[in-house]
Amino acid sequence: MPVLDGHLGEFLRLAGQAARRPESDDRLDAVVTWLRQRLCVEIALIGRSGVVDLSTSGFPRETLKPLEPTLTDLATGKVASAAKEVGGLRILLEAVGAEPPRPVLLIAGTETLARQAASSASHVGALVAALHRARETTQTFRIYQGKAHQVRLALFMTLMAGDVTLARRISTGAVPPLLSASYLRVCILQCPPAERDRIAWAHEDTSGYHGRGLMVRCPVYDEHLICLAGEDENEGPGADRRGLPGLLRSLAEDRRYLLGISRPHSLAATAQAYQQALHALAAARGGATWAAAFQGEPSLEEVLPHETARHWARRLLAPLDSAPRLTVDVLDLGLQFPRARVANLLGISRNTVTAHLKRAEEALGLDLENMGCRAALFLALKITGPGSGDGPETAVLPGLAQVLRGQAVQRWAEGFLQPLDKHGHRRDLHTTLREWVEANLDAQQAAHRLRVSRNTVRARLISAQRALNRDLLSGGPGVYDLVHAFHITGHIAIPPPLK
Repeated sequence: MPVLDGHLGEFLRLAGQAARRPESDDRLDAVVTWLRQRLCVEIALIGRSGVVDLSTSGFPRETLKPLEPTLTDLATGKVASAAKEVGGLRILLEAVGAEPPRPVLLIAGTETLARQAASSASHVGALVAALHRARETTQTFRIYQGKAHQVRLALFMTLMAGDVTLARRISTGAVPPLLSASYLRVCILQCPPAERDRIAWAHEDTSGYHGRGLMVRCPVYDEHLICLAGEDENEGPGADRRGLPGLLRSLAEDRRYLLGISRPHSLAATAQAYQQALHALAAARGGATWAAAFQGEPSLEEVLPHETARHWARRLLAPLDSAPRLTVDVLDLGLQFPRARVANLLGISRNTVTAHLKRAEEALGLDLENMGCRAALFLALKITGPGSGDGPETAVLPGLAQVLRGQAVQRWAEGFLQPLDKHGHRRDLHTTLREWVEANLDAQQAAHRLRVSRNTVRARLISAQRALNRDLLSGGPGVYDLVHAFHITGHIAIPPPLK
């Protein structure tokens, strides 16, 4: 092709760069600019939607109006090419592709191109159009990936709410194999935020899922990739080292990532599995191993006297029965995550989150800044959510002190704190944890009370976190278990409004 004489290497270099980076406008613009310089013409590509998708800077767009009938014929397949003259410009038009509506390539110049030059321009123009389609395909793929992630996130959030039936309904026509599993484990991989999509895409199947698993970018923590791995009843021991958990363990072995793995749970108990994975991740973060499976004891609500606990929880939460559902949702999430994260998760402003928490605080008559009150509310919500039944029927309504009595509860608390006994500085850890809780998790205030540095307090918290197999530094459910264990063993007092 004459237009390429002596310039083939330069053209191939530019075209190759555009092909390698189809999403880059600059790379494709460089190819178009090169063609303009070789032919001394202006070039435009009219896309399938009828608008200019790509053009040289000097292309006379005012010429498009008189050309509309011809552009329509070319786009619909009535003709393959045409030559027109508009305002002293000679314009070559050529449809690109086979399926209508077809993109149309326009080459405009003051002189008529020789036959060989016109043929070369047509070939090179077709390549430009192909590169442009590659860019469109890449953009479409990105959109698809975003939508697929939204579907996976919706499924995860529905399972977190414990509604497996709704999860099936929202995925009608493409129900993931995970929803047919007997159990699941939640695995949380801590990795650089930019690598989460790369890992998820590498293991995504044609349905948009991950085999019997589900990988989701955490909507709260930017460095977390949440993975749900399905299991059957006959999996046997070692299931946390096969399949998706095994894959994630291999990723964690390169020591750039950390991994926390829950115990197997029913699909309806995904929220509990998620909390266990968070605790295990905290243990991995502070330990010698880069992957940790949850090793904790049964949860506190499992060992409480059932009826007494239910009556107490209903009494405590009864004022929320008339509150808007969003207020209750914000309260539940606000007990687990920082306010900015809650706002992000629900798509509302931080001020709105604060307003809902204030409304809940006033309705309940509790101080949500007090860790004892927060721990009690979170426990009550786990026992029975607001609006889950009529008010308690008993004449004598139990307080939290009565709920936290009994041998099973005492054994739970002692078992929870027992790992601290194996630590070489047991007294320091106990004292630091107690002061930190009573300071409402203010490490600086706890350090002042203990007459040590803030860094010393943090180091002890990390040691305690590893020993207790609980995530303490995020200030969420792990801390609430610690607060209840201290209440039960008499290390700290129950706030008067809850007694």
